[in-house]
Amino acid sequence: MPDNQFRGARRAASQTFAVGRRWLLAVAAFPPLAAFAYVVATPPAGELPRSVDLTAVASTTPVAPPVIEGPDSVEVTVQRNDTLDQIFRATGIDIATLAELRTLPDARKALDMLRPGDIITLTHANGALESLNRRISDTLTLSVSRAGDGFAVNYIENPLEIGVTGRRARIDSSLFEAGVASGISGQTIMVLANEIFGWDIDFANEIREGDEFSVLYEQKYQDGQYVSDGRVLAASFVNRGKVHRAVWFESADGKVRGYYTPEGKGMRKAFLRAPLDFTRISSRFNPNRRHPITGKVRAHKGIDYAAPTGTPIYAAGDGRIEFAGRKGGYGNAVVINHGRNITTLYAHMSRFGKSARSGRAVRQGEVIGYVGSTGASTGPHLHYEYRIKGAHKNPESIPLPNTEIAAAYVNEFRGQAETTLAQLEIASSVGTGTLASL
Repeated sequence: MPDNQFRGARRAASQTFAVGRRWLLAVAAFPPLAAFAYVVATPPAGELPRSVDLTAVASTTPVAPPVIEGPDSVEVTVQRNDTLDQIFRATGIDIATLAELRTLPDARKALDMLRPGDIITLTHANGALESLNRRISDTLTLSVSRAGDGFAVNYIENPLEIGVTGRRARIDSSLFEAGVASGISGQTIMVLANEIFGWDIDFANEIREGDEFSVLYEQKYQDGQYVSDGRVLAASFVNRGKVHRAVWFESADGKVRGYYTPEGKGMRKAFLRAPLDFTRISSRFNPNRRHPITGKVRAHKGIDYAAPTGTPIYAAGDGRIEFAGRKGGYGNAVVINHGRNITTLYAHMSRFGKSARSGRAVRQGEVIGYVGSTGASTGPHLHYEYRIKGAHKNPESIPLPNTEIAAAYVNEFRGQAETTLAQLEIASSVGTGTLASL
């Protein structure tokens, strides 16, 4: 080979090596591309690559598909003073949709009737409402869903299953703790104390260790899941050896309903034994008491119930407000006329309830004021007086008249009461257990 041909061949070989080295460096710098190196870098026979187009390689890398967002679902718990307008704005839903929904006659009332604690579920896509669900009651749900250019309204029924349960408890410390320890809900315990036995038992002062109680009550289930306790059907309470029993009765015509003794006497009396939930009795009815401020012997013609400032005070019975205002040493006071020459007085209030207006009718248990220390008072408490024809009587010892089952309902009552009390007896004998479903 001539010398000039030899030098040309060597120069070509050097170029081939240089290009190959640059390509290897390029592949080394991009490891993910190594798998494609052979295909791209191999030229047709007799040709040497002068450059490498990396964009061609990159275009072969798989690309993830675009993410398509679905509708957003938001669950809103209604707060005090909330409106649907506020809820729609807060969740980013087009407010014009609300006006459209309110034109639907089957939905408007259910939409506007909001209560604190209600749960509303909204589904929307970029602010466009897709559906709205709102539970109207334990058994009924409003469902609004988009249908074409408008909305379809449906009411979905989800019935409750009712079971009957019996529980028994023994008090070691308090009524509430004993009940909860036996599987009784706080709701049912409060019914026992306030709606059934509250007229006969002073739960603040008369409960003793060793007292026992049993209760027969409904429990509500939905789709097999516990929802809440229902009606108390019967109950028994042994307080300091004395047995108190009560049974729920509702006549077939719906005109008579309430809790009664097995003999048919109403558990609900004309007057509450104590017109508030108090801590203790700080001063009892005493005609010879020495006054704590003046030091003089002066009859204490009522009962003082010690309780924190702001504790609600209830009307002891149905009646009409005879006086509400400032009354000398009584401070802020309310006097209720109950008819039959009976009046009650409530003194030393910190403030009045909305019902406390002269001439206004009130119902038993309605809030008429709040515990305070106005007037001649040494600390927050309620001073309570009970008068018959103007004469003071001891609220603790006065007999509270019963309301009895009318003669027309006696046979119906006895039939119901015997069955329910028999179930209560079974519950009491077995301790804790679940009876057959109704």
